[in-house]
Amino acid sequence: MKDASVPEPELAIVAVGRQIRALRKERGLTLDELSERSGVSTGLISQVERGKGNPAFASLAQLAHGLDVPIGRLFHITDQVSPVVRKDERRSLSPHGTDDSAVYQLLTPNLDGALEVLWVETSPGHDTSATPFRHNGEEFGLLLSGRKDVYVDGVKYSLEPGDSITYPSSVPHWYSNPGSEPAVSIWVITPPTW
Repeated sequence: MKDASVPEPELAIVAVGRQIRALRKERGLTLDELSERSGVSTGLISQVERGKGNPAFASLAQLAHGLDVPIGRLFHITDQVSPVVRKDERRSLSPHGTDDSAVYQLLTPNLDGALEVLWVETSPGHDTSATPFRHNGEEFGLLLSGRKDVYVDGVKYSLEPGDSITYPSSVPHWYSNPGSEPAVSIWVITPPTW
């Protein structure tokens, strides 16, 4: 539904900014990384993602190049987003510093809301201790199958199916799968980190 109090061009700029942000997060890129890849300043990218200002077409073309998408993809905007995410339509995300032994899929329709919900599958031996995570917010994890060790500020918590954990994301945290089978879990993060 469109807001009649906001002129159409401004709505389009906001929608394009949201699309750029979603594409950047889908690729696991920070603002600085997209800036480096596109040649567009971090400040301008931030403004565009927040729907502020009126970016030049050349800047949008550079951002599309940095995101490795055709420029038309930035304008592929739908007015309505279904609240349902079908299993075969989940978006895959690539967290910075992770390898191919983990699958991260977005369970929420997008990253525009107050929380991010992920389906995470990790292979036996998967370990993120080399690149601990640290960001604003709070996390909740629920292990569905397998085993998972969660380290929060250096303290190890071993989870088995049905166990859950909650902690502030501002402290260093990392994960490992010490088991002999894949670990499947659901993670809720607020605010979204992608």
